[in-house]
Amino acid sequence: MKKNIVLGFCTIGLLFSCATNPLTGKKSLNFVSNSELFPSAFQQYGEFLKENKVITGTTDARRVESVGVKIKNAAEKYLASLGQTDYLKDYRWEYKLVDNKEVNAWCMPGGKIVVYTGIMPIAKDDAGLATVMGHEVSHALANHGAQRMSASQLQSLGAAGVAVATGSQSAEKQQMWQQYYGIGSQVGVMLPFSRSHETEADKIGLVLMAIAGYNPEESINFWTRMSANSGGQAPAEMLSTHPSDATRIANLKAMVPEAKAVAAKFGVVFK
Repeated sequence: MKKNIVLGFCTIGLLFSCATNPLTGKKSLNFVSNSELFPSAFQQYGEFLKENKVITGTTDARRVESVGVKIKNAAEKYLASLGQTDYLKDYRWEYKLVDNKEVNAWCMPGGKIVVYTGIMPIAKDDAGLATVMGHEVSHALANHGAQRMSASQLQSLGAAGVAVATGSQSAEKQQMWQQYYGIGSQVGVMLPFSRSHETEADKIGLVLMAIAGYNPEESINFWTRMSANSGGQAPAEMLSTHPSDATRIANLKAMVPEAKAVAAKFGVVFK
């Protein structure tokens, strides 16, 4: 039964995976349109900025703006080369530096970017910052937020299916099956799904930073610094939403040549 439930969860996802993303070349799980998602994201972004301290006028704030614009321009060039000139028509780009000690940055659907001050020392330079912002922008370009929302909806639908399928059993067994389903769908589907998004964002981000003129090899240095900063305090990869630092760095090393090759088509060459 457990196997059938998980297979059913995956099958439903495949049935609805009908939109091909031009940046990944893959059919993506997406029940939420940009026209539905973007207005909500823009509103939440505005509320976040009102409730937090936005840094303006400083060298770091100007760096965030400058690097952000270069990544945005790179995205426009890349998508135009793929024949997708209208892909970004509903994006409303913003790049803000926010006073927060957390080592983090994020990009909401529609191009709303926040970089926390806590990550700036690890970013270290413009290439490190381009690594961060290229990665976060790539999540938005690949519609990862909408895909995660869609996957969560499917997971909830699957839980409801388990409840129906086990309704005639004892309360104890119903709870057992729900636990099996919860663990199986989370570890076997949702977490790998999230890790795949991280790898996709790394790959697209490398291309964007390279087109923007930043050597993609610098991404390896950035993630090496990130790994050192974490002090090895991370969950096992199979229980995490992110690849391990070692896996990520190995993947980046393998991705760098392709990113450089794409950038070369735009006249950007690295030694």
